[in-house]
Amino acid sequence: MSCENMHNTLQKHIHDYLQDRKKSGLLRELTPCYVRNNPKDLYLNLNDYLQLSTHPSVVQAAQKAIKIWGTSSGGSPVVGSYWPIHQELEDVLKKWCGFEYGLLWNSGYTANKALMSTLPQKGDVVLADRYIHNSMLLGIQETSAKLIRYHHLDLNHLEDLLRIHTHPDRTVFVVTESVFSMDGDYPDFSQMAFLKDRYHFFWIVDEAHALGWYGPIGNGLVATFGVEKKVDIIVATLGKALASQGAFTLFHNPHLRSYLLNRTSEFIYSTYLTPAATAASIAAIEVIKTESIMHQSKWLAETLTLKKRLTSYFPHIPLYDSAILPLVIGDPETMLNLASQLAEQYRIHVGAIRPPSVPKGTSRLRLSLHCNLAFDLLGERLENFFQNSF
Repeated sequence: MSCENMHNTLQKHIHDYLQDRKKSGLLRELTPCYVRNNPKDLYLNLNDYLQLSTHPSVVQAAQKAIKIWGTSSGGSPVVGSYWPIHQELEDVLKKWCGFEYGLLWNSGYTANKALMSTLPQKGDVVLADRYIHNSMLLGIQETSAKLIRYHHLDLNHLEDLLRIHTHPDRTVFVVTESVFSMDGDYPDFSQMAFLKDRYHFFWIVDEAHALGWYGPIGNGLVATFGVEKKVDIIVATLGKALASQGAFTLFHNPHLRSYLLNRTSEFIYSTYLTPAATAASIAAIEVIKTESIMHQSKWLAETLTLKKRLTSYFPHIPLYDSAILPLVIGDPETMLNLASQLAEQYRIHVGAIRPPSVPKGTSRLRLSLHCNLAFDLLGERLENFFQNSF
């Protein structure tokens, strides 16, 4: 085949793919849509759950770090760009979350994929909640381990699988999110800890959407349930409640840290976190512990009240007090139209979530709530909108 024919074949493939996505209402496009500090617009498509991205202490910490360290770390952490400020953030995270060892990553996606593509070995079994994040799923699929997805939040099904697959000659991994990113629900970690004691599996929890929102000092849902010592690894992002960028993994076993930093290409061959992002995360944790946490009970109660209020229009809303509010519409084009109307008529911007991010037929408006919302006013505006839309 000539180069010209190869290029034509590729061009046809790309064209057909994009046309198919467009016809299905699933074509994604990038449009600048966020004007910071515009008081007339409400942005519920962002995961800045505690509104710390503009907090003076966080901003000042980032600015100070740039003056001291510059704008870039300049290279890989294994060849000179692991700096004292990175070690400081690791130390802060370990103490905050109750773990002994930690490692920073450039993104949550990178951390999850690296973790799950590296740890499970041939002959091992990975039992994963059906709704785990795409990054974890792709990582597992790169291994020779056997992947079995248990029914979402169904710990009876999980135990059935544990009975079948637990064996002294293999490692059984159990992988779950704490707060699930598309539904805002979460598992019973007390029951999972009981299963851990019984079956001795290797437990990995993604705390991306729980950190900051939950926990006695904002340190996540694992800490809320008091099961820090039972979980083998937690992974979480710095880019949501911590209002920065990057991610981290925490361990009790020192060999896990050493293994990952020696084995994972994602860690070895990437320019490391910027000093500004690192310093902002340190400052955000301090604000959460000393300021935000004082209002936690209020935002948890108001979040649950809002979700209950909207069940007259969306009876299947998961009634959890997380920051994620899913309003399942079904058809992707109908959902996109509703999202546009909500932005145009009420200046409320929400996430428009379609397959493959969610199962076919469950396209949804996803609202990322935050602690500073006027929850009663938001509930009133949403009720008015849906009353006129349905």
